[in-house]
Amino acid sequence: MDLLEYFNGSPFRRLVGIEITEIGDGYAVGELPLREEHSSNNRTLVAQGGVAYTLADSVGGAAAVSKEGKPTPTIDFRIDYLNPGTDDLRATGEVVRYGSGTAVVDVEVTDATERTVATGRGVYKTSDLPESAPWDLEHEA
Repeated sequence: MDLLEYFNGSPFRRLVGIEITEIGDGYAVGELPLREEHSSNNRTLVAQGGVAYTLADSVGGAAAVSKEGKPTPTIDFRIDYLNPGTDDLRATGEVVRYGSGTAVVDVEVTDATERTVATGRGVYKTSDLPESAPWDLEHEA
């Protein structure tokens, strides 16, 4: 299965406007063109915090999945907001630990001016999922 197709076929990521642009061994990059409906302000374009969070978690999950090509649901994700996002957003995720039970991924979100908007750390489940789990990399989006 092509992991870029899998991630970019997600109905939610399509709705929000996230595109995973790179994915490799423990690494992923995603972009989100900032639109009016992402803004938390009626007077000027500024990304609502959940927009940066959603991008960061999506990219973190992609980086974790890239290690073995199997689903890695989010267990926990924390984020620190450092600057307002006032332009298109880009996130880069890198696996810092991949184990038999969990993966840890660091993510940085920047805007088009390369200013850091947020940093985050995600923990993703890497152990086998039960047959009844809804995450399926073989299912076509």
